[in-house]
Amino acid sequence: MRRMFTGIIQDVGSIVMIDAQEMQTHMCFATKLDMQSWAVGDSVAVNGCCLTITAFPKSQQFQASLSLETLKCTSFGQLTEGSAVNLEPALRVGDPLGGHMVSGHVDELSRIVSMDAVGEHICLRISLSDRLLPMVAAKGSVCIHGVSLTVNTVHEDHFSVNLIPHTLEVTTLGQLKAADVVNIEIDLMARYAQRLLAAHLVGKERT
Repeated sequence: MRRMFTGIIQDVGSIVMIDAQEMQTHMCFATKLDMQSWAVGDSVAVNGCCLTITAFPKSQQFQASLSLETLKCTSFGQLTEGSAVNLEPALRVGDPLGGHMVSGHVDELSRIVSMDAVGEHICLRISLSDRLLPMVAAKGSVCIHGVSLTVNTVHEDHFSVNLIPHTLEVTTLGQLKAADVVNIEIDLMARYAQRLLAAHLVGKERT
């Protein structure tokens, strides 16, 4: 069964251990969340990337193994011990759906173009590849470092979102700066719509 998330961050944790090996990397994370019901095999979105719990080394800590592919496609390869991370456990039956449906599968590692203050808010502009930009729409949803956000504007090579003071306070997004890279997950509905459209166009070419 696929694990799902909502993009509503429940805790800002930290990396307490990185064991980099030739074919994989083990990371240990600390959190203030209530872990009494957590078990090995459960899923947690860490900076928007779905990771599987492999062990509980100490109280209020969980461990996960990251493949070479995960390190290549996400920002984990650039993090160090002590780095802060956004955490969201997988949805359980009966949990409220506060953001939008998020799979925890990072689509792209994107770079911040600029962060500009607009009153108490921050206008965040992020570059995006030609492959993904058509799947981003103004007033649609996008997930940045695991945070569910509403798209403000879409341009030729980037899009923008607005970060309110609460988001800046309770996630790691307030620690970002221009030129940093972030994990991006496109809205699931947009992804499926693009796939259906592509298949339809191929079908028309064959007729």
